[in-house]
Amino acid sequence: MCFHTEAISKAVSRFLFALGILIMAFEVIMPKLGVDMQEGEIIEWKKAEGDTVTEGEVLLEIMSDKTNMELEAEESGVLLKITRQAGEVVPVTEIIAYIGEAGESIDTVANAAPATATVEAPQAVAPAKETPVVAPALAAKPQHHGDKVRATPAARKLAAEQGIDLGLVSGTGVNGRVHKDDVENFKGAQPKATPLAAKIATDKGIDLTTVVGTGVGGKILKEDILALLAPTVMAEVARAPKAEEKPAKELPEGVEIIKMSAMRKAISKGMTHSYLTAPTFTLNYDIDMTNLMALRKQVLEPIMNKTGLKVTFTDLIGLAVTRTLMKEEHRYLNASLINDAQEIELHKFVNIGIAVGLDEGLVVPVVHGADKMSLSEFVVASKDVIKKAQSGKLKAAEMSGSTFSITNLGMFGTKTFNPIINQPNSAILGVAATVPTPVVVDGEVVVRPIMALCLTIDHRIVDGMNGAKFMVDLKNLLENPLELLI
Repeated sequence: MCFHTEAISKAVSRFLFALGILIMAFEVIMPKLGVDMQEGEIIEWKKAEGDTVTEGEVLLEIMSDKTNMELEAEESGVLLKITRQAGEVVPVTEIIAYIGEAGESIDTVANAAPATATVEAPQAVAPAKETPVVAPALAAKPQHHGDKVRATPAARKLAAEQGIDLGLVSGTGVNGRVHKDDVENFKGAQPKATPLAAKIATDKGIDLTTVVGTGVGGKILKEDILALLAPTVMAEVARAPKAEEKPAKELPEGVEIIKMSAMRKAISKGMTHSYLTAPTFTLNYDIDMTNLMALRKQVLEPIMNKTGLKVTFTDLIGLAVTRTLMKEEHRYLNASLINDAQEIELHKFVNIGIAVGLDEGLVVPVVHGADKMSLSEFVVASKDVIKKAQSGKLKAAEMSGSTFSITNLGMFGTKTFNPIINQPNSAILGVAATVPTPVVVDGEVVVRPIMALCLTIDHRIVDGMNGAKFMVDLKNLLENPLELLI
């Protein structure tokens, strides 16, 4: 049997806590801020060891998936110990610090939090009861026929109803057969315990009546059993020969290996899922920007005077997309697949996700309620979330809930590309460069500013014809944009 030393240390910590030791120390853990979040990276501690902290005060900054988050203190006190430093990537629910009373010692807990190279067996802790902690295995296990417990149908039914493992019940029938009365007596004699805790106790010969449960109503949890096993196991770990360290692999000259950041991992996971899950196709359209450029020039100063912000083509395109999506015939472009792609969630509103490229990776802040906004309101809302994205101050809610997304690579001279859908959206619009292009207008060849739009669509929800109809309406609105001001 082999236990990871860190898991053992945690079990010891919980056991000490259960006995009333270190009651004041409050554990600060890496929070799980989303369903898919598995780990977070500590960016910066805002407080140092020994500093006084107040409930609600910012303790540290972490990177969760694709955004930086400020973690606030949930208790007031003194920052007694920091167990994980800036730059470390920590699994969710792992302890990263302790808050407690000034002068309080948390050496035992602090030493148990991080895994160490060598583990010394701790002094045995006297159990709360006078009965021994580890007793012989539960008396007279029932006889088995192969792997099956001998039991009457009534006994099996009662055991199933009460969640009792028949393997733990001593049978009084012939050849140890378990009767209903045996189950009832077992139910009354045994303390409450989770099935996993009961199984571990049986396997390790621990009498549940000697265990102090820390669960609701004194229920015995897995951690309670592991806490009792910890001293013995940790001693075995300490005596075990240390594994020989393998020599570091030599890299060819000019090669460097770096760890993937939490943001990069999130992008990798999301893009792989989208690419492998959704069968997509991309529609490419050319947009004559003559009138849209003229409109931007007209509204630039008024909006600047009103909001202090400069309207961009991304703002104009975002508002045009919103107005087009609100048409009933285009509702499937503003939808999501849910329940294992068995149902379509149609949205009566538009939340526009705007892709923002950072040095560390890509984030998609969301303008919520775009369908209810005027142009100036959209400018303010989009600039707010984009600024937060660039400074790493986005909140989780500001990165979720998009119903459609836009990504703009036009400023880099990109002529066309195939954007990957930001799941669970059904489509994403790619904006490419605006290029002076010879075109035929009224039989004459003239040079016009032509912008390329690239719409990638999830074919599970939207067919090519419906996608093309959406692009035709969007093209008409962008080339005749006065409606955006109405």
